[in-house]
Amino acid sequence: MTVRNTINPNRRAVLAGAASSVMLPSFALGASHSPVELRPSLFQSQLLPDAYPQTQMWGYGGTAPGPEIRVAQGARIERRLVNDLPQPTSIHWHGIRIDNKMDGVPGLTQAATAPGEMFDYAFEVPDAGTYWYHAHNQSTEQVARGLFGALIVEEANAPEVDQDVVLILDDWLMLETGEIDPDFAAAHDRSHAGRLGNFVTTNGTFALEMPVRHHYRLRLRLINAANARIFPLTLQGLEGWIVALDGMPLSQPERLTSEIILGPGQRVDLIVDVKSAGGETAYLVRLNEDTPQPQVIFPVSDGSAANQRPVPAALAPNPSMDLPDLARATRTQLVMEEGAMGGLSAAIVDGNRESFRQIAQKNMFWAFNGVVGMTDTPLIDAALGEQIALSISNHTVFPHAMHLHGIHFREIMEGEALGPMRDTLLLGGRETREIAFIADNPGDWLFHCHMLSHADAGMMAWIRVRA
Repeated sequence: MTVRNTINPNRRAVLAGAASSVMLPSFALGASHSPVELRPSLFQSQLLPDAYPQTQMWGYGGTAPGPEIRVAQGARIERRLVNDLPQPTSIHWHGIRIDNKMDGVPGLTQAATAPGEMFDYAFEVPDAGTYWYHAHNQSTEQVARGLFGALIVEEANAPEVDQDVVLILDDWLMLETGEIDPDFAAAHDRSHAGRLGNFVTTNGTFALEMPVRHHYRLRLRLINAANARIFPLTLQGLEGWIVALDGMPLSQPERLTSEIILGPGQRVDLIVDVKSAGGETAYLVRLNEDTPQPQVIFPVSDGSAANQRPVPAALAPNPSMDLPDLARATRTQLVMEEGAMGGLSAAIVDGNRESFRQIAQKNMFWAFNGVVGMTDTPLIDAALGEQIALSISNHTVFPHAMHLHGIHFREIMEGEALGPMRDTLLLGGRETREIAFIADNPGDWLFHCHMLSHADAGMMAWIRVRA
């Protein structure tokens, strides 16, 4: 397989990523011990091939991706954010059903942590699965520069595999100088498909190689950390089953017979068996190029001569995976509109109705229910335990990956059957989908497009769950 390098060998503060330097009191300061530090900083790294200069990146502890956090289900995580960046920042723990005050959303759950300041995050992780953490202030820039990492919560009875592998998929928009393109507010990105990179990596490495043995059984934890790229993926030389989506176990493993579509923010857990013989190569293949490209390369060495494994068993369910009661659900809707290539002629911005021309002059392009960006009014105001059914109509020509903080949902399928639990839903252009959830986690929860330029250009709302 040929490896090809595409680079040539108020709540408005949330939307703007407003760099608030107001510092809330650090959580649990003065405790008898200091949490482990997560220190975002600037560093130099050879991100591109050796023919290119080094790249200045932003990362936690001088690496991008940041250090993997791996804990047992039910454990308590304590991390002290110490900000060595030139911008305020915060950390969102993506997919964790977390205490609201620890969710890391400036302007909604905390103030951004100013340069030179610190903030203590402390929370329990109720659910086993594959999650991740990333910057959530000026995230269009900060995530694109490398501020993200994997958060793995292990089951008490994990499946028996030969290797448990985390694969963080990302793309980077690079210049020939080796720099990350600094135009994070480009109007075309904000108004079209988002900031799409020209250099694709896994775990920060182009065409990552991971040696395996014939008949190995692997658990592959795939995380899409890209700003906007959708990854269509398939297996070559591997036989696989999906066992979890967005950290939540499927009721039964689903054999892979077609491609996997992984939108920004989404995760998938696979159990795969290495079928390629010793001396051959297996691949995780990316399909959205002119020709299929290797996302991960698995050189295979000899293994057991005969090792036919049984179909993997289902993972143990996480707590509180109850099905919403659609008969009792409060029904509501969200309509997405845009002006650059759609029919949005006017919308509400900062409480005023403005023409699309006026909105575009502010570098804003998208609206939810006729409103651009965050407001002081929640999209949904639910009582604790209320059943919610939300119809999402994408009136734009672009796909959107809608992520709900703090709560997992299920898609309402044909005949009102309920799909698996997720926290991020990928909608195609001109598509309408419906989700349902139980409002079982009190607080103010962000609901936004995880194409981060889209969020910054208007695609943000929030949901309130009253205790």
